[in-house]
Amino acid sequence: MHKKELTHISPDNQPQMVDVGQKNTTYRLAKAQSIVFLGSEIMVLLKDGEIQSKKGAVFQTAIIAGTMAVKKTSDLIPFCHPIAIEKCKIKIKAIENHEVLIECQVGLHAKTGVEMEALTGASVAALTIYDMCKAISHNIII
Repeated sequence: MHKKELTHISPDNQPQMVDVGQKNTTYRLAKAQSIVFLGSEIMVLLKDGEIQSKKGAVFQTAIIAGTMAVKKTSDLIPFCHPIAIEKCKIKIKAIENHEVLIECQVGLHAKTGVEMEALTGASVAALTIYDMCKAISHNIII
């Protein structure tokens, strides 16, 4: 069995950014999702696919925050390469059991993947929903 090595650890056991200099540029696409349990107290406020809170439109704000997070991933995760995002699409929809599904899709032509950007976008969108709804209920689970 082949032993897998951690790519962010150098041979002398020090943290490092992966060298992608010799890789080919290809189209990279990543999808990530978060599920947020809001409960009936918050979901009763859902009208026409949106929740309006005292802070504003919850899902619209979460989409903007998630998009901003995608673009700032390399500022948040130490070994992520700064990359020029070509595609970022975030969708939020109500699903069963008083939950909402956040889907984040990120794409670009690059030498490195975008899975961390997609994960960051889905996570920050979920955190934004929590922040905007916590005044109504703290029984929110991400």
